[in-house]
Amino acid sequence: MNWKVIWRSLKHEDMRNRLLAVVGILVVFRVLAQIPIPLSDPTTLRSLLDTLFTATQNTGLVGFLDVLSGGALANFSIMLIGLGPYINASIIMQLLTQAIPKLEALNKEGEYGRKKINQFTRMLTFPLAIIQGVGAIVLVRQQAQSVSGLDITANASIGIWVLMVTALVGGAMLSMWLGELITEQNVGNGISLLITASIVSQLPTTVSAILSSVFSGSESFTLLGRTINYSGRGLWIGLLLTAFVLFTTWAVVKLNEAHRKVTINYAKRVQGNRTYGGVTTSLPVKLITAGVIPIIFAVAFLTVPSFLGQILTGNANETWSTLGTNLTTWFANPTSQSLNSGEWTAYIYPATYFVLIVMFTYFYTSITFNAKEIAENLQKQGGFIEGIRSGNDTEKYLRAVVTRLTFFGSISLALIALGPILLQRYIDTGNLTVGGTSVLILVAVAIETLRQIESRALMVTYDDYSSPDYFEGSGDTDFDDKPKKRRLRKRKKTAEQTS
Repeated sequence: MNWKVIWRSLKHEDMRNRLLAVVGILVVFRVLAQIPIPLSDPTTLRSLLDTLFTATQNTGLVGFLDVLSGGALANFSIMLIGLGPYINASIIMQLLTQAIPKLEALNKEGEYGRKKINQFTRMLTFPLAIIQGVGAIVLVRQQAQSVSGLDITANASIGIWVLMVTALVGGAMLSMWLGELITEQNVGNGISLLITASIVSQLPTTVSAILSSVFSGSESFTLLGRTINYSGRGLWIGLLLTAFVLFTTWAVVKLNEAHRKVTINYAKRVQGNRTYGGVTTSLPVKLITAGVIPIIFAVAFLTVPSFLGQILTGNANETWSTLGTNLTTWFANPTSQSLNSGEWTAYIYPATYFVLIVMFTYFYTSITFNAKEIAENLQKQGGFIEGIRSGNDTEKYLRAVVTRLTFFGSISLALIALGPILLQRYIDTGNLTVGGTSVLILVAVAIETLRQIESRALMVTYDDYSSPDYFEGSGDTDFDDKPKKRRLRKRKKTAEQTS
């Protein structure tokens, strides 16, 4: 990471405006997460939600939804469903793009095709937001009834229901719009940054909850308003968790930065008195082309069975009620007790999580890395891989390379994601899975965002390198190219004489 270039780019107004715009959008997003859904008795709702989260702080679905929404679930905010509908719509559209020939052809039409598919994604987000909005209200109502016996929608008329669902749908569409505004600034992926902002806002609470459940003993200290007891065993577990977080950070950085360089040769050709080509370059193929997207998609997908289970549990029909109970049990975050009990149902969630990460890694890689298009461009430019014919053979070779790299990368990413769940078998805390997933997302998004900021900084400062004044002492002095300095001084002197 070239921090000097990034720092120099801050002198340019365009770069400062882009970064300030992103920060401002994130602040607006966090402010909106504090606005509650309009109900008749907000004081009773606040007390009820506090009781609900005290009683269900270790449940997987409630914990994940609250962390990914940045506390919007605990506040019953208008941003409760947030980016969920847009993420689901993106997954559905990407699947349809591969399945429907017309959409696949549209996707290959360049910028126009991508804009049309993005428009279809936005249109699909709206009905999904309505469905998820109703489901979220029903979920919170059922959870509150099971804990306190109170119904938060009691005496709510049709108009109140329409108002609540409209507020949630408006929050979801606002989240989508804010994410696209961030993406337009070209300094990070909007959806990933909004999810990261939500996770960061809940990180102190998550860390405090983990420490509170891990440390026990006769001595204590206060952290974030909580009294935490500790003993010798607690300190050893704390050191283990610290080592695990450091290892996870290191592993995610390595996996994101790892790539294989495919050597590309360009044939030498002569046109007139000039010779073109005859050079050798490399095509970097990343180990994990999809980045952190598979984890985000897998977490979003895993909340659906539990979500449906919570809704079906209260159904009057015994068959549907039993199915809802099973879905809630099977796709809940496993605890140390369930993992140590030997019950096979405790491993449904980890196994599904593993398979989904691998599947989404392959799926997203097939979309972002088009081996056929790269092979055609190399053939047009006279490039070839040594020992491989241009055209179809190059496409097959690149596809095989990407498949092998993706296999190792997806398995590694899935194993790292399963680390907190497996570690939970020896540490009795229900917040470890949420915290481990948060670390994975935070590290991967931070790396990708810094890479895009550096790329933008290089574009912004590009003119500085071609300016004669840059080598006259007003710019960076890292370059010691005396012939180039002389040429630039001569060019500047000629320009002054001409003028």
